[in-house]
Amino acid sequence: MIIGVLKEIKEEENRVSLIPVGVEELIQHGHQVIIEAKAGIASDFNDDQYVSAGAEIVPKAEDVYSRADMVLKVKETLPSEYAFLREGQIIFSYFHFAASEKLTRAIIQSKAIAIAYETIETPDCRLPLLTPMSEVAGRMSVQQGAKYLEREHGGRGILLGGVPGVEPATVLILGGGIVGKNAAKMAAGLDAIVYILDTSLDRLRYLSDVMPSNVVMMMSNKYNIRSLLKNADVVICSVLIHGAKAPKLITRDMLKIMKKGSVIVDVAIDQGGSTETSRPTTHHNPIYEVEGVIHYCVSNMPGAMPVTSTIALTNATLPYIIEIANKGLKQAILDNTAIRNGVNIMHSKITYKNVAEAFQMPYTSMEDVIKEL
Repeated sequence: MIIGVLKEIKEEENRVSLIPVGVEELIQHGHQVIIEAKAGIASDFNDDQYVSAGAEIVPKAEDVYSRADMVLKVKETLPSEYAFLREGQIIFSYFHFAASEKLTRAIIQSKAIAIAYETIETPDCRLPLLTPMSEVAGRMSVQQGAKYLEREHGGRGILLGGVPGVEPATVLILGGGIVGKNAAKMAAGLDAIVYILDTSLDRLRYLSDVMPSNVVMMMSNKYNIRSLLKNADVVICSVLIHGAKAPKLITRDMLKIMKKGSVIVDVAIDQGGSTETSRPTTHHNPIYEVEGVIHYCVSNMPGAMPVTSTIALTNATLPYIIEIANKGLKQAILDNTAIRNGVNIMHSKITYKNVAEAFQMPYTSMEDVIKEL
């Protein structure tokens, strides 16, 4: 199989979808790898390293799309790339389709096969390709929240952990999954007062066992959210519903009860955001203010830490890339339920239910699609 790696073109996206050691592994399995020139520069991997690993460097994205059987990306296909997509070509990337009807329709029209990193799900309900980036984003969310509390950025001007004799900041985390857990570890380590809200009692029990004493677990409901928003200095939105839009947990009216200069870090922005007033921002212009509350809604947070993020991503994706390349997609789907769950669009049919429901579009089960292969 010919596997292609693109240079990311999403604004300020510095990650790359494959590192040189991944190229070596694929070539050892008998595959060919083509890399767009300078694809790994921002992650500290230069073209010479890819060539030494056995890859061929090509000058343009169009060259990758025209030759590759499977195209690897980090972020979703952008409008400037739609014309390059080919029928039956596999695109393996973070897509977050439920947040973009335009992207969904473009992939359907192209007849390409979209496998979404974020919906690769194992039988025990783990999300192995989303987890490493969620770990990065969770830890980053506290760093960003602390930074934008600074008066220079319009924040309240308080130190997250306080000092002896001065009360620390209060951090409210909505969602106790991978992002929430990592955010809580960072915030607790800085001596903030931390609240984690989740709808699963089992998850809250688990978090109660592993978190330090300055982290309080509470059931997520409207009453508790409103009550805690009043005193929160930093709010981290980290709720994930697999492949679906994020629930709107904070309304515009709720902002009025929050402290002026408090900060919302909406990690769920890739899935539409959990705050009614959230809209995607970039690393260059990461924040804006609504009702006196600072919103940080960067849609590719791990892109700011590309070396860590790129290595972590390849560690997770490479086994699936190799399996698809070695077996072919049909056999990989039949053998591996995680890969089957990752297929969101195939042969112009939406095969992931939450994506279809997001836009009230027809859904076709993978079982029915497989019968046609």
